[in-house]
Amino acid sequence: MDEFNKLLKWAFTDIQGSNALSLDKNRLYDGQIHTYNGKRGKQIISGLTAKDISDCIVLGILDAGGIKRNYPIHDDIYTLNFSDLDPGAIIQNSICHIEKMMKIYPNIPKPKTKENKGEINNE
Repeated sequence: MDEFNKLLKWAFTDIQGSNALSLDKNRLYDGQIHTYNGKRGKQIISGLTAKDISDCIVLGILDAGGIKRNYPIHDDIYTLNFSDLDPGAIIQNSICHIEKMMKIYPNIPKPKTKENKGEINNE
């Protein structure tokens, strides 16, 4: 493996976790804590229907495409050129909408203080 590929692999590992390129269900949650590859990704989804999750994915796509409307509809996704969208942003935005629907957003660690050791903030 040449030096550039080694550096690139290290960068992805450092930023996204050791299993960033794997879809293995048993991979570690060792990415940045506020991402789906980190602590935030351990959250169990509950109380939502498949339609709810579908709606959250649509909203994540619209957010990634910069579409902000008071009353978005599903077909708004067909106005976007998907080659212009960041897939990581779609996933992260979708997860934020899922957390909002579950009423646990923002599901990120609280700042560390004497009283708080960095637990997940889902107030």
